[in-house]
Amino acid sequence: MVSSKAEAVNVLGEILESCGSDPKTGFYRDGCCNTGPDDLGLHVVCVVVTDRFLAFSSAQGNDLSTPRPEFGFPGLKEGDSWCLCAARWQEANEADSAPKVKLRSTHLKALKHCALDDLKRHAIDLS
Repeated sequence: MVSSKAEAVNVLGEILESCGSDPKTGFYRDGCCNTGPDDLGLHVVCVVVTDRFLAFSSAQGNDLSTPRPEFGFPGLKEGDSWCLCAARWQEANEADSAPKVKLRSTHLKALKHCALDDLKRHAIDLS
């Protein structure tokens, strides 16, 4: 069952905000980093993709740049917002290749794999 936006909470303890709609992101392709029991990859960290991260991800065996129309996936380019697997973000962080994070759009469940301080260091939406 999908959590509704009204129920979903971000890492700051606030209502989860939209991550992006061009391309449409989220495990449920609802524009938000919502999660549920069928989201085994925990796609909950809202990032702004960089070329450095895309190269890192590809080297790890997950090519996010190449379009896969059979899955409705347009391929990502630098500047796209995307709901990323929490474990992949943490792995990229440890390799100094983590993309920037939208904390207000990052689901609370990201904290299962990522430290809030690490996410904050990469935040683009803290004032």
